[in-house]
Amino acid sequence: MADTLIPAARLAAGAKTPFPGASAAYEAARQALRVEEIEFGRHQSRLAAQRRALPPGPVIAKDYRFMDEQAFEVGLRDLFGDKDTLVTYFWMYGPKRGRPCPMCTNLLGALNGNAADIKQRVALKVLGRSSVERQYAFAQERGWRDLNFVQTVGDDYASDLGVLLPDGSEYPALTVYRRDGDAVRLFWASEMGQDMADPGEDPRDAPGLGVLWSVLDLSPGGRGA
Repeated sequence: MADTLIPAARLAAGAKTPFPGASAAYEAARQALRVEEIEFGRHQSRLAAQRRALPPGPVIAKDYRFMDEQAFEVGLRDLFGDKDTLVTYFWMYGPKRGRPCPMCTNLLGALNGNAADIKQRVALKVLGRSSVERQYAFAQERGWRDLNFVQTVGDDYASDLGVLLPDGSEYPALTVYRRDGDAVRLFWASEMGQDMADPGEDPRDAPGLGVLWSVLDLSPGGRGA
């Protein structure tokens, strides 16, 4: 497929800067940036294809238990509903937190805006160590109508994910599962820990989920400190 792609520089040359009056320096720099933007988009597509081509992941053998939105105790397989794929976000809202993590809150706010569409193709669940009632109370405060919150029963799930800290707090975790007959397999999990971050940066997945960062990356001031 790569052999059939039109060179990025040729595609970028066909673009036109909105509004007249741009300097030659701006036009030249924008042209060079357009080339990189095209290549970045192509790299994202290659990453997505590489992710889809992963071999079958490990079977989830442990019987993790959860309390669903109706306060029924269920297993991981039950969270799929009628879908073959389950996307989960484990957020930083454990029983010791007075309020959820601000960045988890920001991410879930953006996710809520797209949840109804996402759930047409995959199951989508937000997992937390706080009670279902407490999670939904915060969701109501924020006006989130399309997210489904689930409580983890005990801490085996968080501990096995490696996100439970010694002080009883937690890290977030984005994890995707796939149903394989009666079994559940891991498909993909975010593994970007702090030890994998570039200097001066938070660890980043590719692509990042946070709309906040995507928009600020378009601004002259960037993400700030």
